[in-house]
Amino acid sequence: MTHPLPFKTFQDVRQALLAQQEIALIDVREEAPFAQGHPLFAANFPAGRLELDAWSRIPRRDTAIVVYDNGEGLAAPAARTLQQLGYTDVALLHGGLQGWKDAGGEIFIDVNVPSKSFGELVESVRHTPSLAAEEVHTLLKQHADVVVLDARRLDEYQTMSIPGGISVPGAELVLRAQALAPNPATQIIVNCAGRTRSLIGAQSLVNAGIPNPVAALRNGTIGWTLAGQTLEHGADRRFGPVSPEQQAQAARQARAVADRAGVRHAQLADVAHFVAQAGRTTYLLDVRTPEEYAAGHLPGFRSAPGGQLVQETDHCAPVRGARIVLADTDGVRAHMTASWLAQMNWEVWVLDGVPASAFVEVAAPAPSYPEPQGPLNLVQPVELASWLQTGAAAETVVIDTTTSANYVKRHIPGAWFVLRSQLAEAVAHLPKARRYVLTCGSSLLARYAAADVARLTGAEVYVLQGGTTAWIEAGLPLEHGATHLASPCIDRYRRPYEGTDNAREAMQAYLDWEFGLVEQLGRDGTHGFRVI
Repeated sequence: MTHPLPFKTFQDVRQALLAQQEIALIDVREEAPFAQGHPLFAANFPAGRLELDAWSRIPRRDTAIVVYDNGEGLAAPAARTLQQLGYTDVALLHGGLQGWKDAGGEIFIDVNVPSKSFGELVESVRHTPSLAAEEVHTLLKQHADVVVLDARRLDEYQTMSIPGGISVPGAELVLRAQALAPNPATQIIVNCAGRTRSLIGAQSLVNAGIPNPVAALRNGTIGWTLAGQTLEHGADRRFGPVSPEQQAQAARQARAVADRAGVRHAQLADVAHFVAQAGRTTYLLDVRTPEEYAAGHLPGFRSAPGGQLVQETDHCAPVRGARIVLADTDGVRAHMTASWLAQMNWEVWVLDGVPASAFVEVAAPAPSYPEPQGPLNLVQPVELASWLQTGAAAETVVIDTTTSANYVKRHIPGAWFVLRSQLAEAVAHLPKARRYVLTCGSSLLARYAAADVARLTGAEVYVLQGGTTAWIEAGLPLEHGATHLASPCIDRYRRPYEGTDNAREAMQAYLDWEFGLVEQLGRDGTHGFRVI
């Protein structure tokens, strides 16, 4: 017998947030509709990926979870899936997103909103110095004593950057600033694509007491583009090494900032106690570069480069009220990252005195996934190729459950793009066939869709062994583009600040939205942010 799912109200969720109790408020729509409107601390967990995402992002099975959608019918099945995954405290949000609105709850658009709204609050309180794109362009044109540091991920920097800019992801800034600008008269300019990482990066240098004049590039590459100036593409300038003296000085500066923010400190021996503590969720995160992490890290720690962690708290730590423990090898990056998380009202700890010899783990913590329902029929790539080549058109249909971006990039010829969360609607658009073969990059996600496809079609269902990756490794042909879409491409929200072909109106509208975030924070009232 299936028991009715319990409900929690807007007031229940609000009270938990105000009391700093652990809660995961999860939106099970795809990312694009999520970005169209959601509560401040909602985390996006697309319903079709719950089996892949839940155990790693919500590690404690008795976490209080509240699930909602906007009337699409996704929330209740997702809540049942979470119960099947072992979660014991799962409820539906009463009235869904509309119920939140009707109760007076504030609705935020876009993604990573806690971090973006916090960045705007920091600027409003600290009046973070900034320079307009025209001013920076003039300085560069005049060959002034200036260095531009790009605080985004390396791949974002390589897509588009300020001419002459150097890639220095946010958590690296305080550690690297002296080496990159040894003359204290050198003007340091920090940029990102929009505003948040520019502001947090520049304020990090100010907070640490860097002697150089520091400014954020006002409105980032968006501001640069709106000013009619040209961006650089494919740049590969990166920071270099720092001296022991520079590291020691940066460590002292970062520790002082962390102390002012109320960051706590722990020893490596405390980690096991944290993880074992009942009723508490602990995220163990290594804030160094991905390359350093891959070369050796502490057992159980996941890679979360500090700048991106501050930018994407809702993704990295979706359980609001959880504990976060940070590690590095230099005493700079963890402290600077922690200083921001503490101001964002997280309980954050930094590991002290960890010897380099403890960073011995090479592989990332192995994710665990539930077993799919029922036995799977597997087919090898070469056999599938034979079926497609020799069979009639209605004999075999390939269903690809990968992301829409990956599908457009490359897929098996004739394969249909299907979002698992939209499976029932998608099947109605697929050609009738004697057999269906499911794939994705590795076929990991495809495995969970097999039983549902069999139920919806009544046909034979197979899963491609090794997924599209194995197909590619076998040297088999590929197709490119949005050739066969059985689902809408709503799994990815196109950020107005990414890429190089965005409409000027969209970029300006994004900036206008960011300018209004502080007012929205005030109306919401649940954030608990403070700025040192």
